[in-house]
Amino acid sequence: MSAPAPVISVRDVNHHYGDKLALADINLAIPPAVTVGIIGPDGVGKSTLLSLLAGARQLQHGTIEVLGESLRSHRGRARLYQRVAYMPQGLGKNLYPTLSVYENIDFFAGLFGLQGTAKHQRILQLLEATGLAPFQQRPAGKLSGGMKQKLGLCCALIHDPDCLILDEPTTGIDPLSRRQFWQLIGAIRALQPQLSILVATAYMEEAASFDWLVAMYNGRILSQATPADLLAQTQSITLEQAFVRLLPHEQDYQPFQVIPRQTRDAQELAIEARHLTMRFGDFTAVKDVNLQVHQGEIFGFLGSNGCGKTTTMKMLTGLLQASEGEAWLFGAPADKSSLAVRKRVGYMTQQFSLFSELTVRQNLALHARLFGLPKRKIDDRIEAMAAEFELTDMVDSLPSDLPLGDRQRLSLAVAMIHQPELLILDEPTSGVDPVARDKFWRIMMKLAREQQVTIFISTHFMNEAERCDRISLMHAGEVLVTDTPQTIIAKQQADSLDDAFVAYLQQAIQKSAPPSDRSQQQLFSRHAVSKQSTIFSWRRWWSHLRRESIELMRDPIRLVMASLGSVILMVVLGYGMNMDIENLSFAALDRDKTSLSRDYIGSLSGSRYFDEHAPVSSYDELDQRMRTGELNLVIEIPSGFARDLHRGQAVEIGAWIDGSLPMRGESVQGYVQGIHNHWIQQQARAQGLTNGWGIAKIESRFRYNPDVKSLPAMMPAVIPLLLLMFPAILTSLAVVREKELGSILNFYVTPTTKLEFLMGKQVPYVVLGMANFAILMLLAVYLFNVPVTGSGLALTFATLCYVIIATAFGLIMSAFVRSQIAALFGTTLATIIPAAQFSGLITPVPSLEGGARVMGEIFPTTYHIIVTRGVFSKALQLNDLWPALWPLVLTIPVLMSIGVMLLRKQER
Repeated sequence: MSAPAPVISVRDVNHHYGDKLALADINLAIPPAVTVGIIGPDGVGKSTLLSLLAGARQLQHGTIEVLGESLRSHRGRARLYQRVAYMPQGLGKNLYPTLSVYENIDFFAGLFGLQGTAKHQRILQLLEATGLAPFQQRPAGKLSGGMKQKLGLCCALIHDPDCLILDEPTTGIDPLSRRQFWQLIGAIRALQPQLSILVATAYMEEAASFDWLVAMYNGRILSQATPADLLAQTQSITLEQAFVRLLPHEQDYQPFQVIPRQTRDAQELAIEARHLTMRFGDFTAVKDVNLQVHQGEIFGFLGSNGCGKTTTMKMLTGLLQASEGEAWLFGAPADKSSLAVRKRVGYMTQQFSLFSELTVRQNLALHARLFGLPKRKIDDRIEAMAAEFELTDMVDSLPSDLPLGDRQRLSLAVAMIHQPELLILDEPTSGVDPVARDKFWRIMMKLAREQQVTIFISTHFMNEAERCDRISLMHAGEVLVTDTPQTIIAKQQADSLDDAFVAYLQQAIQKSAPPSDRSQQQLFSRHAVSKQSTIFSWRRWWSHLRRESIELMRDPIRLVMASLGSVILMVVLGYGMNMDIENLSFAALDRDKTSLSRDYIGSLSGSRYFDEHAPVSSYDELDQRMRTGELNLVIEIPSGFARDLHRGQAVEIGAWIDGSLPMRGESVQGYVQGIHNHWIQQQARAQGLTNGWGIAKIESRFRYNPDVKSLPAMMPAVIPLLLLMFPAILTSLAVVREKELGSILNFYVTPTTKLEFLMGKQVPYVVLGMANFAILMLLAVYLFNVPVTGSGLALTFATLCYVIIATAFGLIMSAFVRSQIAALFGTTLATIIPAAQFSGLITPVPSLEGGARVMGEIFPTTYHIIVTRGVFSKALQLNDLWPALWPLVLTIPVLMSIGVMLLRKQER
């Protein structure tokens, strides 16, 4: 009988990230209906391999077939999305934090065609089986780590996949949540034996329960075998030992040995907590915690996810002020403002937080200076740290070039650079391979035993917790027990610390019995999934549209920016962009002092352009008052002005103009010249004179905007500017935000097409853009008194097209950038500069030349400005505006097609 065809076949796969080789010559053949564990530390290629198998990442070299479909085929991947479920690495990475538990699952149900009563029942069954039913209205962002992973599993199982791919699903969650997760997976396997499961994990005790193991290191496969065969091949007792023996150059590796602590009668307390309590509003995060940690002790701080460990650690170090109780460090109150206490503490975060642009030596030197080490001692201290932490050969390397284990030792060296007496370590070995983990622990053991450094460490690895002198178990803000690991195991009569930990948690929460077999049978029975088009599905589009709308409504920053950003800017520009120059200050230097000279001066002061100030008596006063900015204009009337004018002799009147602002100066000159000519004509008519005046003259009349006001001219041009910028920015941020959070993977590994995804993102911002348009129109008409004289229907239709175009610009920009900051600046520059310079906002497009003229002819803002100015000022109707409307209509499919072509369905 022939062997069944493999469910996954991988042949000669290689993958690079730039110059870095992530996968090298990977060959796998995984039989159906088995659970396969891919083991190895962070950075060995596990996630890259799983993302390739799920179709989330583009295949570079080699061949991959999953469930008989080639991942090089676009149609094959489209069919595969309905049959494979992928849960990426990271707590809740495939979830949407502002959506509730129910809404998250409902979103995925819509993507896979579930609808109506069947969808609702399926969701409720998933919630019941995973124990999430009481929390279905809670936002996903407020769940504990274990609950997030259960919710992620619900989302992955909504469409009854044939292959389930889990990338380190239990990393970072407590043992009880981890055990519950695997019990759920076991129930799935019992009820759906045909399901194939691939799991990447760093926990060797988990890997022991899998059917098949694939050990990876440095992008290569070290071994493929069952757990029993792997132990036999390496002559090992545990899988961790077996993995170590598979590593190159580790044949002589000796396991870590705990050095017993020598206790003394009188031990100084390094940390003391007295009735610590922390409240955030009505929520009590930490309740009445009492702890004592002695100097030189390795103290493990364990607890369930979200139990208050981090909050307690912050209160103990003075970073957070307790609501009640006291925290003491070395006999002094913990106070964040106390430098003396702070210098006695070193802190190492879970995530690498050093400067990747600085070398190892530079990072050490920087932190030495920050902690005030004398200059003459810094070099010696760096050399000592490099030797002690095995960093001598890499002091001139960048941290990004180091393996994870070396980076962790560097972080510890930085935390120790100022020789602190207390080290606080937050899950320092997460993701580190067993060899590097043991090296790390040897250093910590040496610090504690030889230098009497107190080590306060949090971890989810129970084998690490067993190395601590004492540990504390915490749950729901309360400390359950504090004692040695051996005593805790004995108190619970457990076989291991993991079992004791779980027993304490179960007793604390009085957990009810797991779901009955009947409910699980209902959960995992096959459900009919509606067949949907692979080109465009209205149901998938609606799921993305609804989710984006909900997220937008629950994000106050984006909502305020979307609804009020353009309105605020409109008001600012409306009051600040008035280019009319009126109420200019002027004074007269009247040397004639006749009724005619006063009449001439009166012609200026009587206009709306000038305000008369006290007269000037000398050139010195003229210079002084214009220098201070009091006067913009001084009219100098010479002596004999009236006499010479009556005689018909030439008269020169001086106009001293402040030219520090050229545009204003030219305007003042024009105003003065116009008023002067008008006054001369009046005098000529009054005296019956025609000398110097032609028999023909031009009388100017302004057909539109007869008062020649800047506001009616500029307001219709500002509306297109705002309707381009804000919708484009918001749409680009909406897509790039998913890239930053990692939820873009849901687009990569579900049947969603590019057009569905883009339109689902686009429509909410089109609706908001039209709402903003209505508000801007009301402001223009009622606040700034700029009336609409033409067709409102034509303007509304043009604006709808224009807002769709603006959001399409944002979608195109989001295809290029990966951060929200880059999207913000890039979209702003790409919209504001062409709109302001080439679209007729200031300079008419026909007046432009070369490339500027071409840009003006094709940029859509040009045509929307034509429509807005025509409707506001020229009373144009729909028929009059078709030449400007049809370019807007044609631009929509062009830009959307560009967006679809540029958007990637797979990550590179």
